[in-house]
Amino acid sequence: MHQPVEGETRSFERTFTVEDVRRFGELTGDDQARHTEPGEDGRVMVQGLLTATLPTKMGSDSEVLASTMDIDFRRPVYTGEPITCRSTYETVVERDDHYTFVSDVVCENGDGETVLTTETEGIIRKDA
Repeated sequence: MHQPVEGETRSFERTFTVEDVRRFGELTGDDQARHTEPGEDGRVMVQGLLTATLPTKMGSDSEVLASTMDIDFRRPVYTGEPITCRSTYETVVERDDHYTFVSDVVCENGDGETVLTTETEGIIRKDA
């Protein structure tokens, strides 16, 4: 378990592939043409909820049990485009057996454009 520290920022980067989008579409049923038929550049639009797995992965790394995630999808993400997410603990409160926290996450594409933001509230157990 990583002890959360107020003001601490962590980051994670991922580039989605056409195969990632195809598999997510099969799993969720979100297989609209925009996610299955590549454009002239060979890319497809990544499902919004697949993009939202980036903050989820960061939470998993810290063994977070999220209670709320307020996600704002700002612009589309396409395969082959690196996306960087930065998560900052805005508040952290220590309890007997866990920490409660609020974190803000900003995900940006390679051009520095914000594609997704989320505010997450949850807990991290001390015995995790």
